[in-house]
Amino acid sequence: MTPTIIGPDAEAAMDWHALLDAFATGHRMPRAEIADSFLYRGADTILSRAAWIDGLGSAVKTATIFPGNPGAGKPMINGAVNLYSDQDGILEAIVDFHLVTKWKTAGDSLYAASILARPDSRNITIVGAGTVGASMIEAYGALFPDARFTIWNRSPTAARVLADRTPGAQAEADLQSALRGADIICTATMSTDPVIRGDWLEPGQHLDLIGAYRPDMREVDDTALRRAAVFVDNRSTTLDHIGELRIPLGAGVIVRDDIRADFYDVANGLFRRNSADEITIAKNGGGAHLDLMTGRFILNASRRNGTAKPPTH
Repeated sequence: MTPTIIGPDAEAAMDWHALLDAFATGHRMPRAEIADSFLYRGADTILSRAAWIDGLGSAVKTATIFPGNPGAGKPMINGAVNLYSDQDGILEAIVDFHLVTKWKTAGDSLYAASILARPDSRNITIVGAGTVGASMIEAYGALFPDARFTIWNRSPTAARVLADRTPGAQAEADLQSALRGADIICTATMSTDPVIRGDWLEPGQHLDLIGAYRPDMREVDDTALRRAAVFVDNRSTTLDHIGELRIPLGAGVIVRDDIRADFYDVANGLFRRNSADEITIAKNGGGAHLDLMTGRFILNASRRNGTAKPPTH
């Protein structure tokens, strides 16, 4: 069996609403078996993630994260995604890494926002004007078609560039001002120290936290966690691995029971907003199970659209 090769042209067949349906379906299946491996060299990271979902198959994704690459005109994140058959373990598809990463990462937080953000949300603040921030604008725009975006970045120039590419968006130089009046706040930074202060948050806001992925990284402070109802995409990939939660848990700022639910609790009704005034936080930890769900979604979409390709020799 020769694996299917799926490149970036498969994106033409993809839809954000359909991806959310795939996530909902995937989380109704047996809980994924997940294994993560992290290697560090200074600021550089090698992350390998594997997942197996009975009935959906397995995936192995290896990512290299080199924060210094953009300065040399190279992508910061690279890697490979392999999908394996659930029936016999044979390599079934090799899917474009950046395509999986874009749709998995943005779709993860979009899925949380589709449930936790107020349905009338319109004002969305993007904190971080990089690739993920741009993807989130595209994703949120599909779910909230009347959205108006405010963009903040440590480099004001980058915020202005992204705002100029986004119809109706504005760049804001002051972060606290950028958060004022926002219905949804999305953080996509490389910060090790919190950039969002809990004292700045307003009733009813929803926060999607994406950037922190290492044990030493955080984007919100202790006050924000105390004030909010905290959710994660998966307890197994966030609580003990990512500084956003690992650090405050270790310090006793919050306890594990303060994490209200993860995506496997959507079906039982625990993953939800309890009131219009409640502040909600959803930590996006990623995870190979979501890469698997996204990869399968892309494979199915590319087969329908005829963009799946045989291997080249």
